Amino acid sequence: MGKRYEGLSQEYKEFIKKQHMFFIASASNAGEVNLSPRGYDVFRVTGDNEAVFLDYVGSGNRTARDIEADGEVTVMFCSFEGKPRILRLFCKGELIDKSDEKMRMLYDEKDLEGMRRFVKLHIYCVEHSCGMSVPYMEYQGEREQNREFCVQQEREGKLRAYEVKNATPPDLSAFRATNL
Repeated sequence: MGKRYEGLSQEYKEFIKKQHMFFIASASNAGEVNLSPRGYDVFRVTGDNEAVFLDYVGSGNRTARDIEADGEVTVMFCSFEGKPRILRLFCKGELIDKSDEKMRMLYDEKDLEGMRRFVKLHIYCVEHSCGMSVPYMEYQGEREQNREFCVQQEREGKLRAYEVKNATPPDLSAFRATNL
């Protein structure tokens, strides 16, 4: 059984900082539940009830769609090394333009290249559970292909067009209607 808290303790902040990836789930009345793994050193805790992460373009835009529709966001961190732990952050999200200077100061300039936006998380509940079923895995490094793609698109002046083309996630309602 998990334990719930109103905010992040220093211990949890340190745990988050050591993780190489996190998972973000989102949902709204706009469609299906979305779940995405996120890598890179992009997650920053900015307070006991606040965090920010960099958002690079990818195959969809469901997290943003759900945030814009006032949907819920849950972020999950798992320890794959050392002591077992699962940490979930239950949040409301906020999309912030990539030009925001306050947010930009949280990151190295190289990390900001090719990014789409910042996602600010307003944390209303923190849940800690044991994580004893999470397997051990060894971190070997980042896969740089997505970030390299984003940086290349930005340098060629094509990133904004890619963002616009992929601003609306694919509609899955036809799949739902025929396969349920």
